[in-house]
Amino acid sequence: MIDWVAIGLSVKLAGITSALLLALGLPLAWWICFSARRARRVVEALIALPLVLPPTVLGFYLLLALGPRSPVGKLYAAIVGDGLVFSFEGLIVASVLYSLPFAVQPFVAAFEGVNRGLIEASWCLGRSNLETFWRVVLPLSARGVLAGVVLTFAHTLGEFGVVLMIGGNLSGETRTVSVAIYDAVQALDYTTAGQTSALLVALSFVTLLGLYTTRGGAPWASRS
Repeated sequence: MIDWVAIGLSVKLAGITSALLLALGLPLAWWICFSARRARRVVEALIALPLVLPPTVLGFYLLLALGPRSPVGKLYAAIVGDGLVFSFEGLIVASVLYSLPFAVQPFVAAFEGVNRGLIEASWCLGRSNLETFWRVVLPLSARGVLAGVVLTFAHTLGEFGVVLMIGGNLSGETRTVSVAIYDAVQALDYTTAGQTSALLVALSFVTLLGLYTTRGGAPWASRS
C-alpha cells in the first residue's frame, strides 16, 4: 500500500527547500555573476560539490556538523530543546545543501544571459543594485529562475542517501517517499515499491514536462 504520509512529507520538504533556495540562491547567484573577486570561483566549486560527491559522504559530514556534540547541534538544542539530527528540520538543512547547485547554477546561467548593456544603463540612471535586480535582471531571467526552482523541487523529491543518513526512518517525521520505497523493497513488497516508484516517476515527469513546455527548451538554457 502506498505510504501517502511519506509522499506528503516529501512534497512538503521539496516545497520548503525550493522556497529557501530561491531566497538564498538569488543573491548568491547575483554575487557570482557580478563580483570581480577571484574567490567566486572557489564558491562556485563549493556549490557544485554535491553534484560529484556521493550522498553518503555529504551525509556523513552533515552528521558530524549537526550532531548533538557539534557546536551547531548544541546551539540548536539549547534554543529549541531538541536536536537537528533525526528531525524534519535536519532534513531541511541537508536538502538545502544537497540541492544548492540545482538552484544556483540555473540562476547564474539566467543572470549571465541578461544583456549587460541594460544593467549598466540602469546603473547610469542612478538605480541601485537592488533596484536594478528587481526591475531589470529578474524580469529578464524569470524563466531561468523558474527552471532552478522546478529542478530543486524535483531533485529534493527523490533524495535518498542524504535524507536517510540525517533523518533516519521515522514515520511522519523523516520518512520520505524514497525511504518508503527502500523499505518496501527490503520487505520484498515489490507491489508497493512499484506503485510508489511509478507515482514518483509520473510526478517528476509531469513537473519537468511542464517546465519544458513553459520554457520551450532545456531548463538550464538562458533565454533573454
